[in-house]
Amino acid sequence: MAAEQALPIPPVPAEMALRRERIQRWLLMLGALLLLAAGMGLRGPTPSDEPRFALVAHQMVASGNWLIPHRGADWYSDKPPTFMAMQALSYSLTGQWWVAFLLPSLLCSLGTLWLVYDLGRRLWGHRAGVWAGLALLCTVQFVFQAKRGQIDPTVTFFVTLANYGLLRHFLRGPDWRAFWLGCFAAGLGVITKGVGVLAFLMFLPWLFARRQGWNQLPSIKGHALLWLGGAVAFVAAIALWLVPLLLYVHTHDSVTARDYLHDIFFNQTVNRYVHPWNSFQPPWFYLEVIVTSWLPLTLALPGLLPAWRQQVRERDARFLLPMVWVVLLILFFSLTRAKRDVYIMPALPLLALCAGPFLESIMQRRWAQWTAIGFLLLLALPALGLGAHSLLFHSAFATRFATARQLGDQAASIWWMFVAAGVWLLLCVLVFRVRRAGVALLAGLAGFWLLWSLWGAPLLAKASSPAGLVQRVEQTIGPDGELALVAWKEELPLAFERKVTDFGFVTPWHRQLSDAIRWQEQEPAQRWVLILSDVMAPCVNRDASIDMGVTSGRDWRLYRVDAIAPACRGGDVPEGKVEDWGGVDSHR
Repeated sequence: MAAEQALPIPPVPAEMALRRERIQRWLLMLGALLLLAAGMGLRGPTPSDEPRFALVAHQMVASGNWLIPHRGADWYSDKPPTFMAMQALSYSLTGQWWVAFLLPSLLCSLGTLWLVYDLGRRLWGHRAGVWAGLALLCTVQFVFQAKRGQIDPTVTFFVTLANYGLLRHFLRGPDWRAFWLGCFAAGLGVITKGVGVLAFLMFLPWLFARRQGWNQLPSIKGHALLWLGGAVAFVAAIALWLVPLLLYVHTHDSVTARDYLHDIFFNQTVNRYVHPWNSFQPPWFYLEVIVTSWLPLTLALPGLLPAWRQQVRERDARFLLPMVWVVLLILFFSLTRAKRDVYIMPALPLLALCAGPFLESIMQRRWAQWTAIGFLLLLALPALGLGAHSLLFHSAFATRFATARQLGDQAASIWWMFVAAGVWLLLCVLVFRVRRAGVALLAGLAGFWLLWSLWGAPLLAKASSPAGLVQRVEQTIGPDGELALVAWKEELPLAFERKVTDFGFVTPWHRQLSDAIRWQEQEPAQRWVLILSDVMAPCVNRDASIDMGVTSGRDWRLYRVDAIAPACRGGDVPEGKVEDWGGVDSHR
């Protein structure tokens, strides 16, 4: 008789738990991918920052020079080239600019989310990691920036990776490979936006906790060369950009090259922090950002603050290190007069990390459930009311909103989106109710972001696109005409498929016009200039120019050399006062 086939052994509970954790982990990442990637490919870059970075990436691909970024004819020294090179590489891989300019933000945001989950899992367990990841994924600033083609999600990823490596070493070490990885990531943060070095502020709470004998700190003993390896990794990351840059500048030495080095290493770093020239805000500005842009996570603070205080009393270094780092980062950016909400975005992942161990229990409390429902209603009722009122009564506000964004006959569509968002949020409240307020919050916010990504953002981008202006210009100058731009914005060169000439971006507008006049006079029959209408007087006769319409809230006109006033011929343009020229986009 044949031997009986052995029956399969049922999985033990530990194996089932591990399988469930894997499923939840990948569901978290899959849900994040679907949410954050929604809308990619449906819109192009929109002001203010997206067209700038996309234009630099375009020129990298077109010129083959990925080391020295250019914005038009100028060397672009506001930021190192890392992020724009990532956009250019994304285009090389995808062949689609509308995907490529958003791909680095998507991938870095997913990477940040994974780091927060994995660090939470290592410090407190799988459930804490999942809740930390969900907290981050729900936060307004994180999702909004993940869907923008801006530099901040990339910087946040590198800083979070640096913190991840340092915290693994300090709290679960010794782990020298993680430490070196963190130092290398800090260097990558430096060559992306300069702030990666702030990750090393983590040493301050670690040294304090170590001296005071806090709990959850492993004994880390290592040769000095192991610590020196971190410095080597940090410098090596910076050298990936710095060494080729210095070699290039040494080979192509010029006044422009030396000005570029001075601006990017001194003016855009130390001088911008100590003596800023824009984005002035009061010292308490970041408190406003935390209360608003970090919603709905900040709604849990009444439960989180007592829990964190208790952990501090118990001398738990797992909370002290990341929380002190968050405070130090916010304090660092609060000390300068120039403040933008995205400056403190790298602090958000660690705040979500520290919230992870407590959010599940907080969401079981009645006050937290009612707060979540109230938050959804606070979003739903104004959205529904605004949409319905604008559709039914065509209020003055609705008219101004549509006019400012050039919506035209598409204005009704944006109001219908508000109605749909309000209805969806109310439906989530009615279906899940208070008892399952956490699920209602997740579903409501996910639906809102999907509506925005697939409906609202593409509609607004299309309405404000310069595509109509470009079409009118092309029809006017014909295929043989040559085109130059004066007082231009970055979205204009991106919109033209033909080569356009410019005379610098940060160059004062009267000098741009002077150069444009001399350029036109060389080939008067074929050369046209597209100019911001505010800077035409006194040199360009308005009646002899052609109205090209409005884009991005600016009026543009097209003219040939016969529109130039006799007094300005030969490029003799009066400088005038800055306000007479509409202001100069200069950061010097």
